[in-house]
Amino acid sequence: MALDAREHFIAVQKNGDGDLTAFKTSSGRILNYDQAKQEVQAGAIAGVNLFKGRDGEMYIRGDADGDPTNNLDALPRFDA
Repeated sequence: MALDAREHFIAVQKNGDGDLTAFKTSSGRILNYDQAKQEVQAGAIAGVNLFKGRDGEMYIRGDADGDPTNNLDALPRFDA
């Protein structure tokens, strides 16, 4: 099986409510939430997908693989 050459998220920023607000990619890019959604939708980021919340907005979540350690909430935080 070939390794996925796409970028993936390695760290996150959260606001005071614990909501994800920004992502750091494996190549070192910093994406705000809207930029990250566009990249995920374009298929440029591995291991994540978009889903529609109850409020009708689109949100980023990790692909379900049964491994809680790679959930987006479990990623380390980074400073701006």
